[in-house]
Amino acid sequence: MTNKKVKLMQGNEACVEGALAAGMRFFAGYPITPSTEVAEISSLRLPKVGGRFIQMEDEIAGMAAVIGGSLAGLKSMTATSGPGFSLKQENLGYASLAEIPCVIVNVQRGGPSTGLPTSPAQGDVMQARWGTHGDHPIVALSPSSVRETFDLTVKAFNIAEKYRVPVVLLTDEVIGHMREKIEIPDPSEIEVIDRMKPEKGLDKYNPYGVKEGQLVPKMAAYGEGYRFHVTGLVHDETGFPSNDSEVAEKLLDRLMRKIDDNIDDIGMYEEYKTEDAETIIISYGSTARSAKSAVDMAREEGLKVGLFRPMTIWPFLSEQIEEISKKANKMIVAEMNLGQYALEVERVCNRHVDVYRVGKANGELITPDEILAKIKEV
Repeated sequence: MTNKKVKLMQGNEACVEGALAAGMRFFAGYPITPSTEVAEISSLRLPKVGGRFIQMEDEIAGMAAVIGGSLAGLKSMTATSGPGFSLKQENLGYASLAEIPCVIVNVQRGGPSTGLPTSPAQGDVMQARWGTHGDHPIVALSPSSVRETFDLTVKAFNIAEKYRVPVVLLTDEVIGHMREKIEIPDPSEIEVIDRMKPEKGLDKYNPYGVKEGQLVPKMAAYGEGYRFHVTGLVHDETGFPSNDSEVAEKLLDRLMRKIDDNIDDIGMYEEYKTEDAETIIISYGSTARSAKSAVDMAREEGLKVGLFRPMTIWPFLSEQIEEISKKANKMIVAEMNLGQYALEVERVCNRHVDVYRVGKANGELITPDEILAKIKEV
């Protein structure tokens, strides 16, 4: 007997339900439109499952508390929007270097600065990748529906725990606030991955030690009997700082390879009517809904158009996107910004095909008609 639930649910609510299904037991954050429902619902739901919620004094502290919660052994999450995401970046870099699994939900809104607080945008794509300084690994996922928000929140926790990396869930105001009828799967049908822990009773535990061929160290929690050091400085396998250039190179190489070498596991995408497409649209998040409708409208007019929808925004799906560009005559990138993801598509695909853009940053959705007009124009 299964325990599936059919509900009319908001995207932000689905995010919390997905987090709880994945095992989230700690949330720290600060309210900000249009992500506030994630915090509100977490504050109601977490105590009922033995979890903890805390509203911190600001966004910086919210990210710091999430790092602490994860180090203490709890699957931890925070939620914010553009201005708050900017404030979290220093500690996000700390989580990257210290290899602390956590999930950061960014329900994007118009910017820059406080911008358009109640309007949708996709302007944090590059900030998700490069918002913190230095070379660092990052994973960012982008759902296009309420049900997919549930599923990708679970996936975000699984990736964070499996690879000891912060994972960003890039939704937007439309996805966060829209309501759709969804079926929440039975818990037995949901894959849940937990971090690898060291064997009990070890005489010596190196928090960043890996065996030959491994890329992800096992992670003990504070309070479980092991004493170990965590720092935002470059460190050796003991966790203590080091200025040795060879140690720095070895550490950064491993941090990057644990993501790059597993892109087949991390990378997710959807292709829609691409088999014979002469024009390929690349779009993600809520804009991909308009792009999908534009594909159908174009097909009705006899135009061979398809959609490539990345659900994994970072790491960039270079191989898949370049491969599909070889089959097309034109590519169009549709996104609610002035060309952030398009820069990466152009970098990879310009040698094979012309790449065009449909962009908006005025707080309005990109409509199917606007994408169709671009299809006809090019």
